[in-house]
Amino acid sequence: MFIPLHDSNDLKHIKLQWVTWSLIAINVLVWVVTGFSGEDSEFTNAAFLGLGFIPSVVHDIVELPTSLVLVPEDATYITYSFLHANLFHLGSNMLFLWVFGDNVEDAMGHIRFLIFYFLCAAAGAFMHGLLLPDSEGPLIGASGAVAGVIAAYLLLHPRVRVWVLVLGRIPLPLPAYIPLVFWVGMQFFMVVSDLGGEVSWGAHIGGIIAGAILVLFLRRSGVPLFDRTIDTPKAVIHEPPQPEPQNSAAKAPPPKWGR
Repeated sequence: MFIPLHDSNDLKHIKLQWVTWSLIAINVLVWVVTGFSGEDSEFTNAAFLGLGFIPSVVHDIVELPTSLVLVPEDATYITYSFLHANLFHLGSNMLFLWVFGDNVEDAMGHIRFLIFYFLCAAAGAFMHGLLLPDSEGPLIGASGAVAGVIAAYLLLHPRVRVWVLVLGRIPLPLPAYIPLVFWVGMQFFMVVSDLGGEVSWGAHIGGIIAGAILVLFLRRSGVPLFDRTIDTPKAVIHEPPQPEPQNSAAKAPPPKWGR
């Protein structure tokens, strides 16, 4: 697989990606509160069960004890996305959001991007529940929402150069479509081959589908898809040569150098 590090894609419509930063900050804060209590602590388990998305509970197959009901069942379509099992789980999701979220936010605007993010999270939970309707384990993590961000970025900026660590070791600048198409393809492969595994590939698929559809409608008017217009950096814009003033005196031809 690959690890994204940086993209050379300046913001064009907003000054700061404050929604992206805020989402990262909230996710980190929630992990600090739950993670420092220990992955197997009573407090953390209560948070995962009360705020995580549990298909069998949402589908009224089982019922949570009253003491564990922290929010309405429908709210867990969103709240699950702010919970993470460990630092690696948190870090990988936030890294992808950091690299790709700012340009998607730029293309949509702050409010529409926030709506987009939550809808992708909800779509991830919906697909997870559709594929595993009687699952009693809580779905947690921002990967469904982040998968939607990745899909939107792929449609908006497939040709932008992204620095990635290939196989976790080799830094390479690649057009975004190469690692991202590979990543999307892997999610569809894994949902078939490892549906009942620890990772909810279905949540990724739901986020991808939602992100690819929603970006068509939530992007700003005039924002193209597939990098159909690319702004040339000012540093490489060349002014056309200006004609030299004509002098009345004839110029001698340039000298020729002998071999």
